[in-house]
This record gives sequence, structure tokens and C-alpha cells, in this order.
Amino acid sequence: MNAGLERAARGRFAARTVRVKAPGKVNVSLAVGPLRPDGYHSVASVYLAVSLYEEVAATSTAAPGITISLSPESTLDLDAVDIPLDSSNLAYKAAAIMADVSEHATGVHLEITKRVPVAGGMGGGSADAAATLLACDALWNSGLSREELAHLAAELGADVPFSLLGGTAVGLGLGDELSPALAKAQTHWVLVVADYGLSTPEVYRTLDRLRDAEGIDAGEPTGVDPKILAALRGGDAESLSRVLVNDLQRASIELSPAMRDTLGIGESHGAMAGMVSGSGPTVALLAEDSVAAAALAEDLQRYGLTALAVHGPVPGARIISDTLL
Repeated sequence: MNAGLERAARGRFAARTVRVKAPGKVNVSLAVGPLRPDGYHSVASVYLAVSLYEEVAATSTAAPGITISLSPESTLDLDAVDIPLDSSNLAYKAAAIMADVSEHATGVHLEITKRVPVAGGMGGGSADAAATLLACDALWNSGLSREELAHLAAELGADVPFSLLGGTAVGLGLGDELSPALAKAQTHWVLVVADYGLSTPEVYRTLDRLRDAEGIDAGEPTGVDPKILAALRGGDAESLSRVLVNDLQRASIELSPAMRDTLGIGESHGAMAGMVSGSGPTVALLAEDSVAAAALAEDLQRYGLTALAVHGPVPGARIISDTLL
């Protein structure tokens, strides 16, 4: 039991709920280096936070401990995905870290509203963790700065700091060395969500295998194409469509060839370009504007695909309500 969680409230207890939303992301570019001795890969990526959000409602409890439930407001088919509700959940780990560093931690119940695809390459679990860090910080009056929260986020995974930050950022190292990028102009996307997930480690292993078979000696990525940042900065979809890149895409398609068909359908119905988001299997299709994105999503839905029109950049994790019960 965490020391912070053992400080159960004494006497009269007033429950409080802090609700936070945090965005999912797409990797507008993703360059992957060779397998490192530590078993990881260095990357150089441009992250874009998009308007598909996870929500976490953190409620203080008189009894010590951390509990988790899934909200019936979730838009995912929760019967079709396996989401752990124990200490292996990234949100649980985030609450445990906050309890360790907070002076006035109580028990907490986390209710998670799932909207970002699970194991879909969009950082849904990372968004849950980022939202939990911010919610528990407010719930327990920890007073941590965003920089301090970001340091804790990095302990939970490479995508968690970005979900806190939001907007647009360049990620180096394992993806957690973030540099914010100026990109206020919006770009519009259609996300095609699969009804299954892909294991990120398995996608990376497949990329290594394909490279080995082809004799490709990948170099360490040290930066991103400045043309991508310029296109995002100006909201120039035409220029952006010519420079999208994802080194993991062919490995993802090797594991799930149906994604190739999805990309083809999207581009045949007006997408300016398409790519696998992160390790997949979510496919991100770039549209000219919001009207084109809405029309493309509607067209793809006629094929029985789950297609969502989104835009980015959007802000990172933020509090949307704080209520005494």
C-alpha cells in the first residue's frame, strides 16, 4: 500500500470529484532507429494532439486504495476490448505515483470514459494516465507544476508527457524528449478505427525482422523533416500530404493487411493522403478541410468502417470540472 493512500481521511469526510480530459494523438511523422542494446528503439516523431478525448473522473474516497471503473458514456464497444481495471492499468499507476508524492492523498476512484481506440496507435492509455496525474494533483492539492507532472509522466511511458502537453511537438529519444512546435493552424483528419488492436512491441519486432531480411541498416534518427513542421505551422494540407511518413507502417500492414485496403478506399474517396497512426491499426486520412473531412467520414461509414472526423492541434490534459459531493 502506498504511504499516501494509507493516510485515510479522519472524522467527517467530504468527497470531491475532479474531471479531466486528455487528447489522443496521431504521429504525423515517425522515423524509427535500429534495435538498441536495451531492447528499445530511438525515434524522431511529430506528435499532433487531435480532438478525440479520454476523460477521467477522480473521486476521493474515505477508504484507502485505488479503484477503477469504465463509464457507460464510453463510445468504444467495451465488450470487444480487454481493459484491465487493476494495478496494470496505466491510470492506476499514475494515481499510485501521485499518492507517493502528495502530502494529503486519500483513497481514489477513477472512472474512465473511453473514446480513443484501445491498442490503436493513438495513445489512449497514455491519455488516461495524463488525465489521472492532473486530476489527482488537483484532488489532493499537491501543487505540482506542469514540468513536475511531466517528469512523473515520463516514468509511465513515452506518450504520457505529450498527452499532458498537447498541441504539436517533436519527440526524440524514446519519444519522451519533447520540444513544442508552433502550429496553431488546424489540419483535418478522418480516423478509421479498427475493431481489433495491435501489439506495439510486436509491430517493432516485425519492422526489425523486415529490415534484417532486406539488409537495411537503419540509422539513428536525429531530427524531423522541417517541411512537416512548416506545413503544420501554416495548416497547409497540400504540402503536408507530400511529406507524411511512418516507418512502422509497413510492419503494421504486414501484421494486418486490411489496413492497406482502408488506405486505398480513403484515398479513392478524396483523402489527400493516408497513413497508419503510430503502430496502428488506426488509419489517419488527411482531408483538405473540415467539410471534406465530414464528407469523407460519411463515405467510409457506408463501407461499414468506423470513421471519425477530427482536427488538431488541440490542448493537452485539462480540468473540465471540480465538484464537492
